Amino acid sequence: MYAVIRTGGKQYKVAAGGKLKVETLPAEVGSEILINDVLMVADGEDIKIGTPVVAGASVKATVLSHGRGEKVMIFKMRRRKHYRKTQGHRQNYTEIRIDGISA
Repeated sequence: MYAVIRTGGKQYKVAAGGKLKVETLPAEVGSEILINDVLMVADGEDIKIGTPVVAGASVKATVLSHGRGEKVMIFKMRRRKHYRKTQGHRQNYTEIRIDGISA
């Protein structure tokens, strides 16, 4: 059984027992969260697709940790104009474990 959820403006395919890094969620480490933005639920041949979300479906997850991702370097340059600019960015994330999917 798997589901497609939406959190942080992105969509993720999740299954029970899987770990996932999502955009920062306002939750304490070790707490359980309930994600209600479930776009699709599939259980074998039985597939439910929401318009836009599946009614009554939810995904239960546990917050494992908060952290920051790898640094991404942004380099801008204009040739022959003596313009160079370097900038770095590290995105914050929350790591969650999917405990169960209910439809």
